[in-house]
Amino acid sequence: MLQDPSQPNPQSELDAVWDAVQRELRSEVTEVTFHIWFQPLEPAALLGGTLFVRAPEHIRTWVDERFRPLIATAAKRAGAALRGVQVVDADWAAPATGASDSPTDELHKASTGLNPRYTFDQFVICDGNRLGHAAALAVAEMPAQAYNPLFIHGKPGLGKTHLLHAIGNYIMAHEKGAKVLYLTCEAFASGLAEGRANGGLAGWRERVRGVDRLPLDDIQFLAEKMRTEEEFFHTFNSLYESGAQLVIASDRKPRELGVLEARLQERFEHGLVAELEPPDFEARMAILRKRARIDSIAEVADETLAEVARYVNASVRSLEGALIRVVAYASLRGELATPGLARQVLERLYPRGDRATLYTMEQIQEAAADLFKISRAQLLARDRTPRVAFARQIAMYVTRELTDETLPAIGRGFGGRNHTTVLHAHRRVAADMANDPQTFEAVGALRARVGERSADRA
Repeated sequence: MLQDPSQPNPQSELDAVWDAVQRELRSEVTEVTFHIWFQPLEPAALLGGTLFVRAPEHIRTWVDERFRPLIATAAKRAGAALRGVQVVDADWAAPATGASDSPTDELHKASTGLNPRYTFDQFVICDGNRLGHAAALAVAEMPAQAYNPLFIHGKPGLGKTHLLHAIGNYIMAHEKGAKVLYLTCEAFASGLAEGRANGGLAGWRERVRGVDRLPLDDIQFLAEKMRTEEEFFHTFNSLYESGAQLVIASDRKPRELGVLEARLQERFEHGLVAELEPPDFEARMAILRKRARIDSIAEVADETLAEVARYVNASVRSLEGALIRVVAYASLRGELATPGLARQVLERLYPRGDRATLYTMEQIQEAAADLFKISRAQLLARDRTPRVAFARQIAMYVTRELTDETLPAIGRGFGGRNHTTVLHAHRRVAADMANDPQTFEAVGALRARVGERSADRA
């Protein structure tokens, strides 16, 4: 039967969106990165404004956790009006239009902003996060009854975002009809600004204030947005008074949120405040074993995992990233991921171990200027020449890895840049390190230079 030319062709629309996304991705990453991580992907469906992308099993987790925001950004730059991107199994199939309630369920899940990969089952419990995990599970099992709000705080990379998604995913699986919406503070602010600009503020408020459960991430950014803070105050009150569950994550305690109004700080402290702390060695080993099992990296022996656990101790994110780099380096060289190879890779990346409080942003900038033979003023200026831009991205990446500075603070420290610029730099360098020897060498050299200069001053 011929397609009615007057009717839209979903497959043609999907192909056109994906072609545009691929063009944007090719311009954004190295050819090697594109070939390894993006070329195997296939467009699966467009449902409710969400692009579903199929990925082979051996790269799906890495693509979902590290590259999904990059794919979404590429789609936005390509002009696609998408709500989000979901990375799915290679054998995933879009639900039939007339099939029971499957399409509704898929669209509902797509509109929640939740990452289905983050569940309680995938979370490794240790002494440093036991309270946070128990509180999150209690909130998921008894929303708005156990602790409301639940405020989870801790340094970057310790699992705050994982717990927020786990709460939402648990509620979606066990509470039929519940309206869950995961938002970052940046997404909250962007939605508010867009609503004000296009006259859709009432609709945006109805969407946000009409949910039953609201996990909100990176609340520390709210302190820099006065108009957004006022809106959030009223949103918080509206949801709380309606019996909705609020779960909030931050990189610091409520009382340490700078200029945030006292009335908001008091509301955050009204429920339970739970801190996440860095995992100990045994917990780091458990995290690495689980990561290896999820990613089907069976050839990595416990001795190699132990080397990674000894070198990296600041965050779960750095720990998992270090494992991926060791495995990628071994794969590129056609070797086994042995303890010796792990030491070779990690000694250059983490010369003294990943101790987040060891260095300052200024020390890293000075070391970067010295290493790349440029001035610190050039590093912080709007100079976009390739050599300076590369040095700046490497310095931003290392700053985020070796300090406690937030994304906005790093952006301000690098010449008043937006925090999204820092995030983009970190993601790009992290992706290139697995495939581009020049980037890998540059990061290792800067870490070593920072360590040397710090030792000289000690």
